[in-house]
Amino acid sequence: MASAARRSRLIRASEVVVGLLAVAVLAAGCGGSASHLVWVPAKPSALVSSAPGVRDKPVSARPARAVSSGVAGRYRVGERQMVLAEPAHVGVTGQHLGERSLLTVIRYPEGRGASGSWAAGGPFPLVMFAPGFQQCSGTYENLLQAWASAGYVVASVDFPRTSCQVASTAYEPDLVNQPGDVSYVLGQLLALSAHPGGFFSGRLNPREVAAAGQSDGGDTVAALGANTCCQDRRLKAVAVLSGAEWPPMPGRYFPGEAPPMLFVQGSADTINPPWTSVQLYRADQAGSRYYLDLFGADHMIPYTGDNAVERLVARVTLAFFGRYLLGDKAGLSTIRRAADSSGIAVLDSGGQLPPGVS
Repeated sequence: MASAARRSRLIRASEVVVGLLAVAVLAAGCGGSASHLVWVPAKPSALVSSAPGVRDKPVSARPARAVSSGVAGRYRVGERQMVLAEPAHVGVTGQHLGERSLLTVIRYPEGRGASGSWAAGGPFPLVMFAPGFQQCSGTYENLLQAWASAGYVVASVDFPRTSCQVASTAYEPDLVNQPGDVSYVLGQLLALSAHPGGFFSGRLNPREVAAAGQSDGGDTVAALGANTCCQDRRLKAVAVLSGAEWPPMPGRYFPGEAPPMLFVQGSADTINPPWTSVQLYRADQAGSRYYLDLFGADHMIPYTGDNAVERLVARVTLAFFGRYLLGDKAGLSTIRRAADSSGIAVLDSGGQLPPGVS
């Protein structure tokens, strides 16, 4: 797979956390050892407008409806942030890790009433998102907004040693600890949903959880879905966006059962070349698997900004989540139709590869 030096060529996003709203403590009975929870307002960035606590800008003027088939634009999107303090523990490589501060940006279906209210319906499916090396949530704003506007709660974890906030001091070998970070945040969110009286109370469906990640974040969720070191059985689907096997990750990939997985790859990607996604796709013999080949696309364009390739990725990933989280039986034909009719991509499944991909 791509070396750390090649991965380091990624663009750097800058996002600034501003102020604190409140501090709460999750008791040990709420999902493990005690964890400090800090609420912070939405952060300004080049892609996200600043707002005091919750994003006010609607994604769609359509009225809120009960959870449905996952159509982008069905809901307005609210945004909250919190910082979770993951307690000190021993990592998957045997290294002792101190407390890890996990800034988590949460986008959710917002109601048409008071700002910050939930849309009617629920509990909602949850997508955990892992950004790439030296990236933060805002880099992928359009894609994550599309998912949330379709009725998903989307929780993006800005990793403590590899995100845009640590910039030039980012330490890529810490990737081995990132699957554990995502699992920890997932557990805390589900605990908050199970706890009465809070903002998340009853809002998350623990049986409808997916993970997605791009670049190093794709490596992270690939391990979460299929590596014996870190596999999280709560995941019902995984989307690996220009990801790879991470060689230092302990354990084995795809030794047995794995959730349905979608591998998305640009054919002109020089950071994570196509063979890195092909390696994962071919190794996955356990379950339903798909390979989306994006013609001439590079490492970042398919997942950032507002462009035809990014919109296609949003449609295909939503169809994938709809099939395996929401049980949409038309999801498979929707995935293929969205990809193959675009003229800019082709989708294959079951181990088959598009012409010219090897």
